[in-house]
Amino acid sequence: MGVMRLGYVHTRVTDLEEAKAHYGETLGMKAVHAEGNRVYYKAWDEWDHHSVVLEEGGVGLVKVGYKVSRSTDLDLFERRAQQFGCLTQRMSKGDNVGIGDGVRVVLPSDHVLELYHEAEYVGTEVGVINPGPFPRHLVGVGVPRIDHCLVTCEDPETLERFFKECLEFRPAERVVESLDGGALLGSWMSCTNTPHDFAFIKGPNGKLHHFAYQLTDWHEIKRAGALFTMDDVPVDIGPTQHGITRGETVYFFDPSGNRNEVFSGGYTVYDDFPTITWTADQLATGIFYIGRELSERFTSVLT
Repeated sequence: MGVMRLGYVHTRVTDLEEAKAHYGETLGMKAVHAEGNRVYYKAWDEWDHHSVVLEEGGVGLVKVGYKVSRSTDLDLFERRAQQFGCLTQRMSKGDNVGIGDGVRVVLPSDHVLELYHEAEYVGTEVGVINPGPFPRHLVGVGVPRIDHCLVTCEDPETLERFFKECLEFRPAERVVESLDGGALLGSWMSCTNTPHDFAFIKGPNGKLHHFAYQLTDWHEIKRAGALFTMDDVPVDIGPTQHGITRGETVYFFDPSGNRNEVFSGGYTVYDDFPTITWTADQLATGIFYIGRELSERFTSVLT
C-alpha cells in the first residue's frame, strides 16, 4: 500500500523535434498527447495515460510523479511532508494531462515530486484479454516501461530520511564513506520489490542523473546498444553490469544531453530485505562491476 510506483518523468529538452525522434523512433515510445511546447509519451506495456513528458526549453528534470494506492494516502503523505518541513501544494485534476488530484512536494534536494492516485486508463498495446507477449509493431528498442530515476543531492542523509519517514520507502543499497560512521553518499530506495524506484547520490541539488527503462534481459540490453549505434545516439557507458542493484545497463543521452538508461536484471526486494552497504573505496566496483575503471568519472565527485 502507499506509494506504488514511478508514474511519470517530466523533463526539458532543447529541441522538441530532435527529442521526438529519440523517444519515439529510437526508444519506440508512443506519443499520446501534444499541447504547446509539450509532448506526452507512453511505452507499450504501460496502461496509464503517459510516463514521459518532454517540454521544450532547456535541459533537465522538471518533476517526477509517483502513483499511490488510495486517495487517502495523499492526505497522509501531505501531512508528513509538511511536518518534515517541505513546501507542499495541492494539485487539481487537469493540472497534469490525464492525471487526477494530487500533492506536489518540493523535496529537501529541491526536486519536485508529485503524488497522485488517479490516472486516465489507456491500456497496453497488447490488452488484457488473451494478450500476446509483445506487440507486432514495435519500433526501435521498443521499451516496455519506465523503471526508476536517479538524482543528485547535497544532503543524501536528509533525503533518505524523508523517503523513509514520509513515504515509507526502504533503502535496498547504500554507499557510505566508511563503515565506522562515515557520511552517506548515496541510497537506492524501493517502494516495490525492485532494487530501486528512486535513487540519489551526492551532488548538486535539483539535478537529474538519469531515468531508466526496464528491458527483459541481457540480450535486449545488447540489442539496444546496437540500435543506439545505428541511430548515432551518444552512449555513455555499456553494455555492462552494475554492482549496486546487479542490474545490466547501458547509459546513453538524448539529443539534449539528458541521460537515459536501459536496465534489466537486479533482484527481488521484500519488506525484510537486509540493506546492502558499499564503502566509498569500493564504489567504482559498485557503479560498474564489469569494467570498473569506467567508473572513475562517476565516482570522483563522491570520493
